Amino acid sequence: MIPTQRDWFNENFTDEKYQEYLNYIKKDFPGALDFRVAETPVFIGNIFKQKMLSVCETIIDEIVSPNFKDATQKAIPSYINVKAEEGIPHFLIFDFGICENDSNGEVEPMLIEMQGFATLFAYQLHQYKAAAHAYHLPESFSPFFKDFDEYKTIQLLKEVIIGESSPEHTILLEIFPEKQKTRIDFEYTRKYLGIEIVCVTKLVKEGNNLFYEKNGKLIKIERIYNRLIFDELYRQTPEVQEKAKVLFEDLDVQWVTHPNWFYRISKYALPFLNHPNIPKTFFLKDLAEIPHDLENYVLKPLFSFAGNGVIIDVTREDIERIRDPENYILQKKVNYIPIIRTMDDNAKAEIRVFYLWKEGELRPVAAYNLARLSKGKMISVALNKNKTWVGGSFALFGAE
Repeated sequence: MIPTQRDWFNENFTDEKYQEYLNYIKKDFPGALDFRVAETPVFIGNIFKQKMLSVCETIIDEIVSPNFKDATQKAIPSYINVKAEEGIPHFLIFDFGICENDSNGEVEPMLIEMQGFATLFAYQLHQYKAAAHAYHLPESFSPFFKDFDEYKTIQLLKEVIIGESSPEHTILLEIFPEKQKTRIDFEYTRKYLGIEIVCVTKLVKEGNNLFYEKNGKLIKIERIYNRLIFDELYRQTPEVQEKAKVLFEDLDVQWVTHPNWFYRISKYALPFLNHPNIPKTFFLKDLAEIPHDLENYVLKPLFSFAGNGVIIDVTREDIERIRDPENYILQKKVNYIPIIRTMDDNAKAEIRVFYLWKEGELRPVAAYNLARLSKGKMISVALNKNKTWVGGSFALFGAE
């Protein structure tokens, strides 16, 4: 992406520096890191960055429009009926592949997916510090947008997640958080924000109020920083599902962010969007006929995550087997470029742009990012076993 910086990093890379990087990541919470960390950051130029932001702002224009909720009402599954006001989507994340333009061969970002859901906001701050410590990264490059830095980002996270409540009355909610691959992010969220991590099975309801127990005392919950993907509840035991029913009752709590936004701002919204850096996407149910060039498309279920159910090499038979086409999209494939030079095979990459939306503001703001490197067909940490220079990372942006 920026050849001079790639050359500099590769020439100065050593396995010892990488181990120092990993040790720094792991030092505060041994055993909590449960996914592969890529050896390198991704160096991104200003033009590429501005193209990503152009896509993000175009989508946000749609989200803040008065018709967005009506257009995405069917995105919310019938079995998800979480009461309380939806409010604003406090978190928006946009995933971009580093791709090649089919018409002119230029390297450019292509939107792959988006979510109205939280991500590794706390962990990424720590990961950047670890890399800067181990690799002595150039100060002219930053993972942040505009004038954000670590301090301003943590302050904004506090304002968004805790709001006018207090850390004691704000919780991070998950299902069995100690078993999640993202648990290192939960730990850094607690460290940076001072809020507790609570499993849905540990919630206590009295009247319309929710509580969690700490040091033998029940603490009232005013705000829920939601990290629970509600579809996951239906994969749990009947006992866990019974305990989770409390989330669907009338509750005197504020959701950060309300679970409905996970479905509204998702693959479901892609067919409504039009931008040169957004691949054409169609609801499967709306196809008059199956395209003859299926090799140029990818089939995705609407209600899945982490790449589950995605068919890269889709066939006519795959489509004809689907009994619920209203729950699938057909998306034009993008041409990922294995552009990240490593010590063996080149790697592909995706950049995830983090937007945070403070209550009272008209729009969210871009703050920072994460990246994922892959040497397989899909950008998934889980699908790159026994490979190096793949996994979780971040992008560094050059000066504007």
